[in-house]
Amino acid sequence: MSNELKLGLALGYWGPTPPTNLISSVVEAEKLGYDSAWTAESYGSDALTPLAYVASHTNKIKLGTSVVQLSARTPTATAMAALTLDHLSNGRFVLGLGVSGPQVVEGWYGQPFPKPLARTREYVDVIRQVLRREGPVTNDGPHYPLPLGGDHTTGLGKPLKAITYPLRADIPIYMGAEGPKNIALSAEIADGWLPLFYSPYREEVYADSLVNAKPDFEIAQLIPCNINDDLEAALAPVKAFLALYVGGMGAKEQNFHNALMSRMGFAKEAEEIQDLYLAGNKAAAAEKVPDEFADEISLCGPIDRIRDRLDAWRESRVTTLLIANQDESTIRTMAELVLS
Repeated sequence: MSNELKLGLALGYWGPTPPTNLISSVVEAEKLGYDSAWTAESYGSDALTPLAYVASHTNKIKLGTSVVQLSARTPTATAMAALTLDHLSNGRFVLGLGVSGPQVVEGWYGQPFPKPLARTREYVDVIRQVLRREGPVTNDGPHYPLPLGGDHTTGLGKPLKAITYPLRADIPIYMGAEGPKNIALSAEIADGWLPLFYSPYREEVYADSLVNAKPDFEIAQLIPCNINDDLEAALAPVKAFLALYVGGMGAKEQNFHNALMSRMGFAKEAEEIQDLYLAGNKAAAAEKVPDEFADEISLCGPIDRIRDRLDAWRESRVTTLLIANQDESTIRTMAELVLS
């Protein structure tokens, strides 16, 4: 059954310097009918501050985080940011959450990484308590105990209720997840899922994890999009992106992106990419990325080819394509292809 796809604009996280067209690209996307715009964070710019700036220059486009990292903030701090941004945007905020990986969690935030599923479940529960504002927030779990007790505390902590009334008690919560159990947890406790790699030609990879998803469960897929009559040139930046994530975003012993590529049918290539990348040969790692894989998780090539390949996405479970390209010409072309 064919879906009516929505479009989102993936703003990502900043590189060495802030983007120069942050506002103009989102304003253009809003004018063209894009449903949403999404910021991210890793260990540089944060995901929340740019959205407040974007909110002040837009009127109707939804504003999401793809994703806020759990270990960067306590769940109550994230809930405070969510209710604040929801007010500032007049009810347009979508909270995307993710656990990140052990290198960032333990190396950048100085927090323990183990038991990400249990931590996520507690984190989301606390946020929903804050937003419902039905009573003081408490949590008996081991990861985010509220109020905090024990030998090394004053013993004076008490359950509190948010001073500010949330604009919406049901701010949508999406989860960035890659592992089968994390995806299943997203389907259970969240309103949507933010995959990293998704192929409409290999949906069986995720089928078991999504078996309990609600009928209105949203899947907002990040999708590199490069319009170029030369398909090889269009795929080149996608392959470089995949080499970085599959090869270098994580340790040799634990790289979730690498494991996902393996589950998608490219285990041998994933291992070779990682070996090359960790040895410092990034160009060779990118060359090792199969064109087939890069092509399936992106929309690349001539306009007519992209138009044809959109059919597979319309037949998939994906509800929103998050266009990972802030070039305004590309933003306009994708609106013509998807929304017209």
